[in-house]
Amino acid sequence: MTTETLIFLGLIALIVLILVFNGVIVVPQSETRVIERLGRFHSVLNPGLNLIWPFIDKAKLVYVRKVESAGYGRTIVRMSTTPVIDLREQVYDFPSQQVITKDNVTTEINALLYFQIVDPKKAVYEIDNLPNAIEKLTQTSLRNVIGELELDETLTSRDTINSKLQAILDDATNKWGVKVNRVELQDITPPGSVREAMEKQMQAERNRRAEILKAEGEKKSRILRSEGERESEVNAAEAIRQAEILRAEGEAKAQILRAEAEAEAIRRVAEAIKDTKTDPATYMLAVKYIEALQEMVSGKDGKTVYIPYEASGILSSIGSIKTLFNQK
Repeated sequence: MTTETLIFLGLIALIVLILVFNGVIVVPQSETRVIERLGRFHSVLNPGLNLIWPFIDKAKLVYVRKVESAGYGRTIVRMSTTPVIDLREQVYDFPSQQVITKDNVTTEINALLYFQIVDPKKAVYEIDNLPNAIEKLTQTSLRNVIGELELDETLTSRDTINSKLQAILDDATNKWGVKVNRVELQDITPPGSVREAMEKQMQAERNRRAEILKAEGEKKSRILRSEGERESEVNAAEAIRQAEILRAEGEAKAQILRAEAEAEAIRRVAEAIKDTKTDPATYMLAVKYIEALQEMVSGKDGKTVYIPYEASGILSSIGSIKTLFNQK
């Protein structure tokens, strides 16, 4: 082969390599490309190996949002262009912005937006600079939603705000081929004076609740103490009553037993003296007189003796007892 032939074949091989390099596109999973042919939309490439016409078909460049670290915890957001369209769910962390609540309190809020491109053609041709449009739409929608709420509602109604923002953004971005999955408010920072006032209010509320709980505890303690004392008094009174009843029953039984014993004694005396002419009653009376006489003569000094006025009755009873013994 001549030198001219080798050069020609080399040029053909180089052209083929260039055509193959520009005509074969390998698209990774979860990514796509929008192909324009001579400036008009032609197709959306699927993941895998795709063939296009070199220099005639060209991938449309789209804007992407890149967050870069600037040191000291700061970040810088930059816009760049690329033919790659990411179909995965993406998250945008928007910087803090100042919004005014319904009660005219300026508050700093930053939000997280989770979205996904579901129609690459609309995302390219229905809006210019999709990331910037989503960011501006989120900021204005957030201002509108917060402007309808007071500060207290803003701080306590995050779920409501998130749901409302998600519905607004999803409806607005539907024509762009974007699906907004959810919105999360990350930080809500009121002014320093408002935070100080809120802290004092919360401290006062905690003190009030503590005083209420303390008062309720003391009230319940007094009630329980009074109920305990009342039950104690009732139990003591019941014990005294039962003791009195038992004492009365004991005395009644003792009196009955004494009466029965005296009746038995009288019966036996009557049987013992039934053959004599002595009256049993007189005999028992004489015995009682003698017992009483013994108690009367037992003075403290042992010298003084007290004789009842009716001494003759005692003497006559003693005489009857003596007669009784003489008869036996």
